Amino acid sequence: MKQTNNPLAAIRFIIAAIILLAAPQLVMAQVTYKLADGADTYLKVSGTSNIHDWTMTSSSLESQGTFVKEGDDLSAIRAFTFQFAIKTLKSEHSSMDSRMNKAVNASKYPTVSYKLTSVTVTNILKGKYLLKTKGDLTFAGNTQAISMDVTAKVNADNTITCSGTKKYS
Repeated sequence: MKQTNNPLAAIRFIIAAIILLAAPQLVMAQVTYKLADGADTYLKVSGTSNIHDWTMTSSSLESQGTFVKEGDDLSAIRAFTFQFAIKTLKSEHSSMDSRMNKAVNASKYPTVSYKLTSVTVTNILKGKYLLKTKGDLTFAGNTQAISMDVTAKVNADNTITCSGTKKYS
């Protein structure tokens, strides 16, 4: 067996090993996204009472998610959370806001939060995905497991837009 002390060959070998080991990370990137402020960022709660239908909206949300992309494709979500202060939900009537805050005991339970527990990502069209999510929603001191279908779109600027609706009866 012939041995050589060629430093150039050793450097080439090390570079090749680094490229080989780094290739999966270059193809699959895990990125943490935070919710962007803006007019398109809101949470809406609608309901009905014995008097009238009502809608309350909050645009004071905090959210963070870890999305995994393989090339340009969204392949998984490792984590996702959101929360907002219950008192940021506003309707067209301040009396309705006060009644709702009292009904959910907003002074004792000031925050609504959600934590993703599992998700299945399905590609619908190029850059558009169906997310079948399960998570824990904590509201007025009670935590409930919920399932929700969410549509996600990977935008040209590498942001991700998510939207979904959950109806309760």
